[in-house]
Amino acid sequence: QLQASGGGLVQAGDSLSLSCAASGRSFSGVTLAWFRQAPGKAREFVTFLHDDGKGGYADFAKGRFTASRDNANNRISLRMNNLKPEDTAVYYCAGRPGWGRSSATSYDYWGQGTLVTVSS
Repeated sequence: QLQASGGGLVQAGDSLSLSCAASGRSFSGVTLAWFRQAPGKAREFVTFLHDDGKGGYADFAKGRFTASRDNANNRISLRMNNLKPEDTAVYYCAGRPGWGRSSATSYDYWGQGTLVTVSS
């Protein structure tokens, strides 16, 4: 089970941190990831982070977003800086055994999502 939290309403240029707590099973060897879905758009890859610390980012996230993982507490966080109105979306955490993928269909476990709204 994955539980995302931390969303809210912010202004353009602000920062926000999201958190996702994983429970119910061992997440050793599992890649945890963040996706987002804006109204009327397809779910979009943001970042993934394997438990060995290796990961990847979507191009729009590079330099502004930073993912971190606390393996002892089965938690992944996403720090988002310099937010833009186009970052407005529901952000989902997801998990899959093995190495990370950027395709949402590759992920087996999903949280309920947390809404981030960035006003201009």
